[in-house]
Amino acid sequence: MDAKDISLTTVSASLYAVLSVVLAPISFGPVQLRIADCLLPLAALFGWPIIAGVTVGCLVGNIVGGVIVFGMVNPFDITFGPAANFIATSLIFVLRRRRLTSCVLGSFTIGIIVGGYLWIFIPPPGIFGFALPAWLAMMISITVSSLIAIAAIGYLLVSILRRPNILMMFKSRGLKVLE
Repeated sequence: MDAKDISLTTVSASLYAVLSVVLAPISFGPVQLRIADCLLPLAALFGWPIIAGVTVGCLVGNIVGGVIVFGMVNPFDITFGPAANFIATSLIFVLRRRRLTSCVLGSFTIGIIVGGYLWIFIPPPGIFGFALPAWLAMMISITVSSLIAIAAIGYLLVSILRRPNILMMFKSRGLKVLE
C-alpha cells in the first residue's frame, strides 16, 4: 500500500463517516437511507483502499452517529455494521466485472447483517400492514434502503466514474484503477 492508497482510504473513511453523521436523521433507525453506502460500489473501481475506508468510516460514523441520535454507542452497531460493510465491499470487489449483480448482492448482505441485529434495539417498521416477525421486517427495511443507496445510487456513481475520460484523470494522478 503506497501513499496514494492510504490517502484514498483516509478520504473514503472520512467521507463515509461525515455523510453518515451529517445525514444522521435518515442514516440511523428502523427506516434508514444511508447515503454513505453509495460509496461501497467504489470497491469495484479502486479495490482495497475503498474496502478499508468504508469499513473504518462505518465504525466512526456508527460511534458518532449513535451518540448523536440515540445518546449511546451500540456495541452491536460498531461491531457488525463495519463487518457488514467489509463483507459487502469485498463481495463487490470480487464480483466487480458484474457490477449491478455485485451491488445487489452487497445490498442484501447489508440488509441481512444489519437487519439481523438492529431489530433487537430499535422497533422495526410496519411493512404495508403485514404482521411480520420483527427481524424480518427490519431485514426488509434495511435491504430496501441498501438497494437504493448501493444498487441504484452507488451503481450510477461507479458507472459515471468508469467513463474513459474520468478513468484517464484518475490514472494521470497515479491512482490504481481496476479495469
